[in-house]
Amino acid sequence: MPLPAICASCGNTLGDPPRRDSQRPSASAPTPPEQTLFEGHPAIVGSAGDLLLLIVTLGLAWFWLAARSRSTAYKITTSRVVVETGLANKKIEQVDLYRVVDFSVLLPLGERLVGTGTLVLEADDRTLRESPSKGTLRLVRIRTDVRGLYERVRAARDADRTRRGVLAMDRV
Repeated sequence: MPLPAICASCGNTLGDPPRRDSQRPSASAPTPPEQTLFEGHPAIVGSAGDLLLLIVTLGLAWFWLAARSRSTAYKITTSRVVVETGLANKKIEQVDLYRVVDFSVLLPLGERLVGTGTLVLEADDRTLRESPSKGTLRLVRIRTDVRGLYERVRAARDADRTRRGVLAMDRV
């Protein structure tokens, strides 16, 4: 049996070093059920420009704006973000929440006037980096409290990272 390590300055025993496997989450621990934080479509009238377009076209632009809104669906859960786009041809992008690196909330005046906002998520995901968006997911014209959603998503991301044992490191 090896002797315990002794501190050179005070002479106390240092005890056993921490075990690596005790720092990781247990494989037998049940994963908590996935909860939905937000689910919906962009607002039909998402900005002051959309409102002006409706007024100028005497409401005829409503059909185009409604189709544009229904062609995108957002779902944010406690472990992933899913963006589904397209009416006839569907495209689904999914990013695990623990891969989200940075968040931004955009509240331009035109969107604030009609009660919407944009949440931008930057993720370190290979498939997302290869897409035209270059690693960002933009959840545009969301009709909800975008600042509150940002806080809930950030807390869920941190909890998901802790649950998975992911350590975030900054690149210099």
